[in-house]
Order: sequence, then structure tokens, then C-alpha cells
Amino acid sequence: MLDATVALVREVAQREIMPRFLRVSHGQRKDDGSLCSEADLAAQRFLLERLTGIHPSPIIGEEMTEAAQQTLWNDGSDDERGLWCIDPIDGTTNFINGLPVFAVSIAWLLGRQTRLAVTYNPITDEMFYAREGHGAYVNGRRLPLRQVTADIGRAVGGVDFKRIPKPLADQIAVRPPFYSQRNFGSSTLDWCNLAAGRLDLYLHGGQMLWDYAAGNLILREAGGRMCTLAQDDYDADDVWRRPVIAALHPAVFVAWRDWVRRHTRPPGD
Repeated sequence: MLDATVALVREVAQREIMPRFLRVSHGQRKDDGSLCSEADLAAQRFLLERLTGIHPSPIIGEEMTEAAQQTLWNDGSDDERGLWCIDPIDGTTNFINGLPVFAVSIAWLLGRQTRLAVTYNPITDEMFYAREGHGAYVNGRRLPLRQVTADIGRAVGGVDFKRIPKPLADQIAVRPPFYSQRNFGSSTLDWCNLAAGRLDLYLHGGQMLWDYAAGNLILREAGGRMCTLAQDDYDADDVWRRPVIAALHPAVFVAWRDWVRRHTRPPGD
């Protein structure tokens, strides 16, 4: 199942996505304000046609209506067949603007838990994948790729400021506890770069299911830890708008989690 999913992800990138890169000049706005391009729709159609041939599970896709997504989740998340969750292009704004940072991401869930994950960056030809209990890899190499620091003061952070509470955003902007900050515009690749050890810690104020479904398993299988702004149990938070606090090294995770939660409250609380 994993090998077939990896092959399919590579094929959709080669056939539907990369031939349109640098040729798509605009996208349409969805109800949530995000962009959707011709390439997103073509890639989703391709995956919808082919994924059930790998495993006959219902499929949730980012480019579906919210009502359809809710119905599929409610009906299929406890189904013994499992549930596919796909993001045809994560980083559509980058894709449309010619920025070479975007990915195809697929997760297979059973019992509301991700059991298989594949995320592919076609620009770098990096295929990240994980199967529950079997570790995480990129192009056959076990993740993480390097030993990361245990000192948060030396850490490189991946921080997406969207939906972060203002008191927290202000503190990160002026007095971050880490060394340096990066944001690349693709949530699925942020998870993978953290799992690889290219980032040391991560923060996002609220991701959709397809933003984290693959990445959270890849990070778990690489040995990383995660929680949300309010929940120590990452899986207990809102399915549709889930914040994430994460790190690869356990000591950095504890320091980062505690710092974020302490600075989420307005001054004086």
C-alpha cells in the first residue's frame, strides 16, 4: 500500500502538476480566502480516480466543498475501510507565484488516526513517507537526517503567524526564545522539514485536516513531539482548525510548549 501510494504521488506530480508550474498565472478564491488553481483541481481529479485502486477508502480532498468534507469525515472516519485525506498542492500561493516550495500530500487514516503518510516535493524530488510503527524516511533515508540541538536558544523555528493569538505573535516578533525563524508557505513541508531536523521547532495557529494529516505521522515516526495551544493530547483538539506546537528534541519541545502557552495569555492574566 505504501509503495503504491508513493508511486501514485510521483505520477500525479509528473503528469498534472509540474507541466503547469510557471504556466498558471492566477487562481480562484475559495470561501475561506485561500487560492485554488487549475493544477490543484487536475491533481485532485487524478487522485480521486486512482486512490481507490490502492485501497477502497472514501477520500477527503482539500478542493471539495466544506459540506462534502464534513460528511465524508463523519461517515468515514470510523469506517473499517479507513479514509484517504489528500492535499493535491499544499502551497498553492507559492505554486501560482512561481515559488518552488509546494508539495503533494496524502494520508490514510483508520480510527481517526493517520496510519500511512506520503508528502512529495517535486522541485527537490524529495519523497517523505511513514507507516505507523515503521519509522519515517525521505528517499530511503531514515529521519531525522541530523542531530538537532537540545538548547532552545540555538534552535531554528518554523513559525506561521496566521491565526496565532496577538499576544503570542507580538512576543515572537520582538523576543523569541529561539535563534532564528523561517516560514516557507507549505504546512506539509514544514512538518517534514521538522522531522528531517532542518527545523528544530514549529508553531501554527490552526491547520486544516489535510495540512497536518500526513505531517503529524511523519514527525511522530521521526521521534518528534507535538501538542496544541490548549491540549497536551494533540489528537484531542479540533479536527478542522488544529493549532500545533511541536519540536524534534524532547527538551526543546518542553521549553517551547511552556514558553508558547505562557505567552499566549494577554499581559496581566
